[in-house]
Amino acid sequence: MEERILGNGLKVSAIGLGCMGFSHAYGKPTNKKEAIELIQKSIDLGYTFFDTAEVYGTSEDPHQNEILLGEALKPYRDKVVIASKFGIRFDEESTQVNKPLVPDSRPSVIRASLEASLKRLGTDHIDLYYQHRPDPNVPIEEVASLMNDLIKEGKILHWGLSEADEDMIRRAHAVCPVTAIQNRYSMMARWNESLFPVLEELNIGFVAFSPLANGFLTTKYGKDAIFDAKTDYRNVMPQFTPEAIDKNAELLKLLHQLANDKQATPAQISLAWMLSKKSYIVPIPGTRKWDRMKENAEAVNIQLKKEEVDAIDKALDTMEMSAVFGSTAIKERK
Repeated sequence: MEERILGNGLKVSAIGLGCMGFSHAYGKPTNKKEAIELIQKSIDLGYTFFDTAEVYGTSEDPHQNEILLGEALKPYRDKVVIASKFGIRFDEESTQVNKPLVPDSRPSVIRASLEASLKRLGTDHIDLYYQHRPDPNVPIEEVASLMNDLIKEGKILHWGLSEADEDMIRRAHAVCPVTAIQNRYSMMARWNESLFPVLEELNIGFVAFSPLANGFLTTKYGKDAIFDAKTDYRNVMPQFTPEAIDKNAELLKLLHQLANDKQATPAQISLAWMLSKKSYIVPIPGTRKWDRMKENAEAVNIQLKKEEVDAIDKALDTMEMSAVFGSTAIKERK
């Protein structure tokens, strides 16, 4: 797989592997042995960029994903880039499947989170460490200053921001250079395109999570799709309702037409479109299936010319679409 550079020198595979779904939000966790085998096989496809977080797990095993990734990548640690995140916990008092997030980026909490993540991941450093969500009670300058310290200590190599706006990016970068932001981005969620100019000005990469709109852009889900109400966030995502399937008919038709023209799949078109827009965009689709993992990796082979991308953008600008899942609710820390 081709590689891309995030910020000032973090080399990653052009498509990364979002590992959350093995443990969290997409149904019951994958069998550990099966998940480890899939993660290790992904390296043979050229994946070198793996994304996790300290909170990806279940109520019974809240840090499952980092433990899983640490075990799977241990034999390949010097060949891969591991990204993890700090700064949130779930409101465990909530009965919702998609529990509200409670931000907490106090420096003492971050240090404790990092030490625990390093232990779970079985490594002495994290390659890219993101603030998972902004904390309204902790100035971003204070967080960035700590990141400077952690980089000097060798415990992290790069840092980033998730779900950040332009003001926060600029303020953070002025204290400690930001390597990448990780924000939602897909054909159905394009609002973060407004950040492209500041990312180019400051030489910051864009890691796109949910690049397939939580799987909707694979076009594999119809009105008969059923998701576990207790463990699968898609059960409450607006793009998966029967009404949304009808409302997104034009989008689905466009994806199938483009896929037919390029001898590709709709998912590959969605990823190729993103890769063709900017050289600093790296999507991190998640999957628990080998064939989907391979399909996503092969999206790097599809070339879209600028005029083709512009035509897609124009079509997306004018067509009717349903709402798409935006973000999890935030609850203020007590």
